[in-house]
Amino acid sequence: MIEDLLPGEVRSSEVFDDSRPCALFFEEEAVISRAVEKRRREFTTGRWCARDALGRLGYPPVPVPPGVKGAPVWPSGVVGSITHCAGYRAAAVARSGDITTLGIDAEPNKPLPSGVLEVITVGEELRRVTYLLRRDPSVRWDRLLFSAKESVYKAWFPLAPLREPRLDFTEASITFDPAWGGFHARLLAEGPRLSDGVELKEFFGRWLVGRGLMITAVAVVAAPSAARNADGHRRRRGSARPGGDGAVRRSGEGNEGDVHDSPGA
Repeated sequence: MIEDLLPGEVRSSEVFDDSRPCALFFEEEAVISRAVEKRRREFTTGRWCARDALGRLGYPPVPVPPGVKGAPVWPSGVVGSITHCAGYRAAAVARSGDITTLGIDAEPNKPLPSGVLEVITVGEELRRVTYLLRRDPSVRWDRLLFSAKESVYKAWFPLAPLREPRLDFTEASITFDPAWGGFHARLLAEGPRLSDGVELKEFFGRWLVGRGLMITAVAVVAAPSAARNADGHRRRRGSARPGGDGAVRRSGEGNEGDVHDSPGA
């Protein structure tokens, strides 16, 4: 599912259960040794996906421990993201020379818990989501909004890991394109600076819904600068076909690097 949302430079891996055997490295075991069984399973399978995706990029098995704010620590020269929710785990990686940053998120296609939508929306988002829910109730647009903001955060965080406070739900305004299966995220706070000093003010992403899940992805293509800007990235992926729980939180180990679930997994 997720590979349909990502540029060709990205390698991904996804599974729908925890049946893959995966031995954790010491650095990984150290942070999960006291976790409950559910957390241990999702963490371990997430690392299996990470190593599988890295292998497709040509890397041997390496540890992918949580780092700053829980974000996965990738090998030098690699950018990536991990996500998990009930019935789904995935990882996506790319060489940093090809992709500047990326973020992925998966959620169940179910309504957000009561009161969460009002917390995460800004400006016209609530009105737009209400309209989309009436127009197409088969997609839980409230949860999709949450997921899109998680993917934006995961893409934003590696570019500004020391910023405090971190990017808030209300500092990114999301507009969905139901026909294209895409979304546009406009940052309402100062954006991170790219290596050439240009401020990144917006992200474009893709989404799909299937198998009771919804998945969102954001990837920013690296140099040349014309290919790196968000609008250029959107055009080059325009032919792709669109298809945990939504609690608001900001600790380090949620959905492998989420805006509000951590930038890690």
